[in-house]
Amino acid sequence: MSCLFFVGVLLFLLRLGARRQVGLSLRNGHATANIAALFNVPCAPHGDTLDATYRRVQVGDVQEAQCRCIDALVRRKVLDPFRLLTLYLVVAADGSEVASFSKPHCPHCLHQTHEGKTTYSHKVLEAKIVTPTGLAFSLMTEFIENEAPDVKKQDCELRAFYRLADRLARRFPRLPIVLTLDGMFAVGPVFELCRQHRWDFVIVLKDGDLPSVEREFEALDKLEPRRLRVRSGPNETIEQTFRWQNDIDYVDTNRKEHTLGVVECVDRRTEVDDTHKTRTFKWVTSLRLSKHNVSAIANDGGRIRWRIENEGFNTQKNGGYGLEHVYSKDPNAAKVFYLLLQVAHTVHQLIESASLLRHAARGDPPTGVDLARRLFEAWRNALISPAMLADVEAGHYQIRLRPP
Repeated sequence: MSCLFFVGVLLFLLRLGARRQVGLSLRNGHATANIAALFNVPCAPHGDTLDATYRRVQVGDVQEAQCRCIDALVRRKVLDPFRLLTLYLVVAADGSEVASFSKPHCPHCLHQTHEGKTTYSHKVLEAKIVTPTGLAFSLMTEFIENEAPDVKKQDCELRAFYRLADRLARRFPRLPIVLTLDGMFAVGPVFELCRQHRWDFVIVLKDGDLPSVEREFEALDKLEPRRLRVRSGPNETIEQTFRWQNDIDYVDTNRKEHTLGVVECVDRRTEVDDTHKTRTFKWVTSLRLSKHNVSAIANDGGRIRWRIENEGFNTQKNGGYGLEHVYSKDPNAAKVFYLLLQVAHTVHQLIESASLLRHAARGDPPTGVDLARRLFEAWRNALISPAMLADVEAGHYQIRLRPP
């Protein structure tokens, strides 16, 4: 079983792109010898063997493997330099489509009809630890799917978030978290759920989402304006102006009372042609705002949310991982392949950003697809010797990530 799951991770780590490439690339020459050295088996399993096995395993057990990766990073304080306000790990949650079909794929497909044409899809809601340096480690996954084909109300990101939050709180009960979320999550039940789990949040506040909060923010700003202007970037070409207010009362549709803070950031940047680009951002938060922390909360808590889209989903879809490729027609096996992709992405980021690669590489270390290609060639052309295995098992070494 260890070999079967190792090769599943290797499929994504080496960015082979399809299950059949396991048989074409990993079942000959030094690749076979390396598998034999590690697992005492005659050769690497075939891609169809992976599929047949993953159909029968528990998805939760594979999810636990990814959770243990994060456990190890937290326990060894690898992520400490990236904590917001020296305390919180910033967790972005967002959904994405991972597969689309013209006809039903399984009883759990989501479906949408547009201009008379119905499409069927599978989606996920991801919670990822994100950092200012561009890391995006999958913390937990919730699959968005219908319970049956004839449900009256389909599953959605918000309902999946409530399930994900409960699982996340049970698995990481003492992890200090700040959730950074899209505007669809700026609702009373999400505020209440975060309060119950002792999480803080920074959520996008779109125009018209919470009108009573917006009105009180503007009224308080007129009575007691709070401002901070910060310049940064090369030659101070970025100017940010912050407005914020605390202790804004909000009563949701369930008559639950909440106390919120609001922060606005007007970001003005000077381009190379001396033109100016101005954007305005606004968030609602449970954190106490002040002139000492408002910039960090806005930039490293609010605006950092886009990392889950760019370094997370976009990299996995367009960077060689093949996130949208259908690795199995079986729903259970497809989920296992998805979770192994998350493990592989975590491992790749640790290799790419860690100190060992910088020490080993001459000149600029390889990154992205180039690093995956070199790993692939090394796996096929270099033998793992008993001395190497003994050295790794001795394991008295330390890996440090690139600091923020």
